[in-house]
Amino acid sequence: MRHMHSEGCGHHEGRGFWQAMKERGFGGGPRGRFDGGRGPGGHGGERRRMFETGELRLVLLKLIEEQPRHGYDLIREIESRSGGAYAPSPGVVYPTMTLLIDMGLAEEQISEGPRKLLAISEAGRQHLLERADEVAIAMARLTALAKVSEQTDAAPVRRAMHNLKSALQERLSQDNVTRDIQLDVARILDEAASKIERL
Repeated sequence: MRHMHSEGCGHHEGRGFWQAMKERGFGGGPRGRFDGGRGPGGHGGERRRMFETGELRLVLLKLIEEQPRHGYDLIREIESRSGGAYAPSPGVVYPTMTLLIDMGLAEEQISEGPRKLLAISEAGRQHLLERADEVAIAMARLTALAKVSEQTDAAPVRRAMHNLKSALQERLSQDNVTRDIQLDVARILDEAASKIERL
C-alpha cells in the first residue's frame, strides 16, 4: 500500500500521479508533500497542503460522527479513504483532536487502554450541518485522491519493466549473442515502443 506520512505525506511513486494531482489543484510534485500546514514542501521549500485551514478539522469531525474513533483509527481511516495515498501525521491529528474538544465539538469517551476515544458532541453535529458544503468538498478531496492514485498506480508497469530488464540482461549476456540477435531485440523494443505510443 502506498503511504504519505510525516507531517502530511511522503512520496508516491510515479510522476503521472503527481501530474494528475497538480491538474486537480492539489499541487505537489514528485519530491513534494501534501502537508497539514507544516514541514517543507516541494522544490525550493515550497509548502503544499492536502487540506486548507480548518478542513482537516471538519474531516475528523465527520469521521467521528460516523463512530467514535481513536487518533490512530482516524489516521488509518483517512489513509483508507484516500486509497492509501495520504495519511496525516500524528503531529497534526492529535492536536486537532484536542482542539475539537476545546471547541466543544467533540468529547472524550471512556475506553479501554490509554488511547483517547473521540466522539462528536451535539454542537459538533450542528457544526457539520452549518458547514455541510465545506465538509462535502473536503471528503470529496479524499475520494478524488483515491481515484487518481488508483488510475496512476504504476506497479504493473514497474513489474513489467523489471521483467524486461532481467530478460535483456540474461539474453544479451550469453556467449552466443550475434549481431542478428541484437537487431532482433532492438526491433522488438521498437515495436513495443510504437504500440505504447498508439495507446
